[in-house]
Amino acid sequence: MTIVAELHSDHFNLDRLLEILSAKVAKLRAGTRPNYRLMADAISYIGDYADEYHHSREDRMLAWFHGRDVQLDDLIQQCETQHQHVQRLSRDLSDAIESILNDTLMPMELLIDKLETYVREQKAHMKFEEEQVFVRLEKLAQPLDWAALSEQLPSNVDPLFGEHQSEEYVELYRDLLQDMA
Repeated sequence: MTIVAELHSDHFNLDRLLEILSAKVAKLRAGTRPNYRLMADAISYIGDYADEYHHSREDRMLAWFHGRDVQLDDLIQQCETQHQHVQRLSRDLSDAIESILNDTLMPMELLIDKLETYVREQKAHMKFEEEQVFVRLEKLAQPLDWAALSEQLPSNVDPLFGEHQSEEYVELYRDLLQDMA
């Protein structure tokens, strides 16, 4: 499996969590009181996993191909800008939820808007990578590129969807699904 296939799998899994959060937006708009701790844990997982593992692998892969193609270089720059943007959104949303958990008042509509923006922007970013960056990479890459990258890049260590699941994240996912019911 090439790194692009692994990153595609990450996107699929992250999208599953984003769908749960998207459903949470609808429930919040309908007046349901949220489980803020659960929301904080979900946002934390997505942000931590994306920053620690997913984006670092992606960035190293993109650096490998940098300079080979002008169109790809432009896509790589856009991707880096988007990474910074979704990281800011993640921190902002996490800070807002933590403030609420620490008894700071915040209008519910503001929280809902932040959550909705976060989900929308994360999904748009993954779509951009899937439909533009990864497609361009697969046109340019040779089998030797994938072989070299698979040796150089750390293996995927997803604590929720990977082979060795962390109990805390298994519980998070189960709790998120139950919270949606």
